[in-house]
Amino acid sequence: MFQFKQFTIRQERCAMKVGTDGCLLGSWADVSQCKRILDIGTGSGLVAIMCAQRSNAAIIGVEIDSEAAAQAAENVAHSPWSNRIDIINCDALEYSSAEPFDAIVSNPPFFSSSLKCPDKARTFARHDDSLSCSSLLKKASELLCTGGTLSVVLPHDVLGTWCDEALFKGLSARRITRVRTLPHKAAKRVLIEFVKGAHPLPTVNDFTLEETPGSYSPEACELLRDFYLKIK
Repeated sequence: MFQFKQFTIRQERCAMKVGTDGCLLGSWADVSQCKRILDIGTGSGLVAIMCAQRSNAAIIGVEIDSEAAAQAAENVAHSPWSNRIDIINCDALEYSSAEPFDAIVSNPPFFSSSLKCPDKARTFARHDDSLSCSSLLKKASELLCTGGTLSVVLPHDVLGTWCDEALFKGLSARRITRVRTLPHKAAKRVLIEFVKGAHPLPTVNDFTLEETPGSYSPEACELLRDFYLKIK
């Protein structure tokens, strides 16, 4: 169980646990003016719930794993925003909507060639066999309104691949934040906001999670303050 300031995430039935990637995405994605948000691969429901805290939007979380979807629904039901979040147990690539979305968020599986672990559920959640870069970008382009955004968190070394592939799907990188764990470390993660339609070169900035091991940087405190109990 993971306790945040305004909600709790239970995760014993979820292959992927609460982690820094999801927390960064949920607090970084620009959703404040959105009316409809889709969370692809919602897992425990973490990012969907964080987006609900930061907006007045109606939110749908889709999750292919039935156990994770059930637990996400329970987490949503016990959150203050249960009336605005729906969890659907389905394959994101088969999901359709009569209305387009203003924003899509996703902490997608991104391991494509690394050794797979014996835990089948965890492997499914971590590897892109079922939700590749190309298929996710294509689906997002189909479901977004013109000017709508897709926000994802990824390994830094796939940034170029995703930006190039996005262009083929009608999406342009608008905002890129390179995430490093400590000031002297190279960036290992990147937060990317794609917009549906053409856009000039994206704004690019750097973000440092900790000043020293165990001590959050001022920018991390600012970003995560509304969620983390240990940040006052």
